[in-house]
Formats: sequence, structure tokens, C-alpha cells
Amino acid sequence: MIYLSDVRDWLKTLITADRYYIGKLDKKPERAVGVYQRKTPAPPVTAIGQPSSYEVKPISVLIHWTKNADTTEKAACELYKKLGAVNSLVLNDTPVRFIVLLQSEPVDVGTDDNGIFERVIEFDIYYERTE
Repeated sequence: MIYLSDVRDWLKTLITADRYYIGKLDKKPERAVGVYQRKTPAPPVTAIGQPSSYEVKPISVLIHWTKNADTTEKAACELYKKLGAVNSLVLNDTPVRFIVLLQSEPVDVGTDDNGIFERVIEFDIYYERTE
């Protein structure tokens, strides 16, 4: 099984930020990357007559970056490009088959109350069922 904390820890190898988190970001520092379970999860994986060989983890990553829109866009696009290039990955001792990015680029979601620009990257992680 893959948990949000596994994804958070993996993202630390892909983008350099001041803070990485799951759940709620309390003090909202600049250059933070948050990992969330998407509100619209992937449908359950079912197979007729036998258990499916894989599961899907629906992920949303918030890039909460700086007060500069250009810098924020570039950081988000760099991460997006790295996610799209993944070809071999193991998270929590679980082999990942592939990652599906759900939009053609990071989505601009505007700024927070402090004027920090944010972008969101949504993707599905398809991984081997280990049960």
C-alpha cells in the first residue's frame, strides 16, 4: 500500500522546497509542497473472478511557492516534467507500474491570503497490489 507520506517523501527527491507536508499547512511559509488525496478518487479496481493485480492512489500536489507568478509556474512545471518522466519507482516497498498526469500542465489556482502563488498537479499512481 502507498500512503500520502510515502508520496511526500518521494517528492523531496524531485523538488527542493522549504517545507513538505500532508494535510493542512499551518503557517503557510513560501516554497512549500503539499500532498493531498484528491477529492474525486479513482474508481475502485475490480476484476471478475479474481482480485485485481493493481491499485490506484489519486494524488493532488499543491505547489505553494512565492509572490512571483513566473517563479511559481517554473517550479511547478519543473516538478510536472519530472513526474512525467518517471519510469521506475518503488514507494513503501511497493512497485509503481506507472503515473498518469491528469492535466496537460500544472493548474494555476491563484494566490492565498498572503499573495503566495499556487499551482496544483493532479495524478494517479498505479501500483502493484501486495496483498
